[in-house]
Amino acid sequence: MPELPEVEVVRRGLLNHLPGRTIAGLSTDGKKMRLPVPETALRASLIGARITNVRRRAKYLLIDMDNGSVLIVHLGMTGILGLFPINTELDVHDHVCWSLDNGYELRFNDPRRFGSVQIVGPNHVKTLEQTLFKATGPEPFAEHFDGRYLYDKAHKKQQPVKNFIMDGRVVAGVGNIYANESLFSAGIRPTRKAGAISKKRYSLLVDKIRKVLTTAIDCGGSTISDFLDASGTSGYFQIHFNVYGRKDQPCPVCSTPIRNVKLGGRASYFCPGCQR
Repeated sequence: MPELPEVEVVRRGLLNHLPGRTIAGLSTDGKKMRLPVPETALRASLIGARITNVRRRAKYLLIDMDNGSVLIVHLGMTGILGLFPINTELDVHDHVCWSLDNGYELRFNDPRRFGSVQIVGPNHVKTLEQTLFKATGPEPFAEHFDGRYLYDKAHKKQQPVKNFIMDGRVVAGVGNIYANESLFSAGIRPTRKAGAISKKRYSLLVDKIRKVLTTAIDCGGSTISDFLDASGTSGYFQIHFNVYGRKDQPCPVCSTPIRNVKLGGRASYFCPGCQR
């Protein structure tokens, strides 16, 4: 599944091309996705409207229109948003296509169809944080996401710290890959109880989360088999992995073999020597 850096890479790629463009048409293939595609509402809100911005909230892409509407896309597990010349042959998994006024088409391709496309009218945009994102925690780069915030949230929690920071209600978008890498950088074992970690260590972890995510975004995201950025270039953050996917390989810091355990059904990698 694309994680926050992958979605941010797509956002940045689209931001270079979409603002200023007017949506001239819309087509869908009628196939069922995670949510029904609201074709009638999409047509009413988008055709003839001009794109003003491309934003991200958690793993959602938000495309702002000059009429106040917001197109909201979630990539699901295998979704890709890309720009193509309008006469380019469609792929079998191109489920929603928006034609633009410059001869290009924005296409949402999703082989497994776990993604979603929604439209929010201008009267409801201001309530998104109380509706769609009601259960979503702060962005990892938000000012109020700090050591004190995590420490307070973790009070008396017995769950492993890795599960804690992967909880989207605690912080948005810290998925499995980046949780592994951030905990390694902070020297915290993923199995430690969230409530047993000091505020100082949480401050360090916040710093490491931001650095790991920033590096991933700068590198173009992680290569996940189905992920391509908006220009069709695979991400390559995996060359920087210290522990993820490196079971039994030597730790790059102390040479201790990397171990892995299952936490919450997800593979968790750590160095027994560096992470306490």
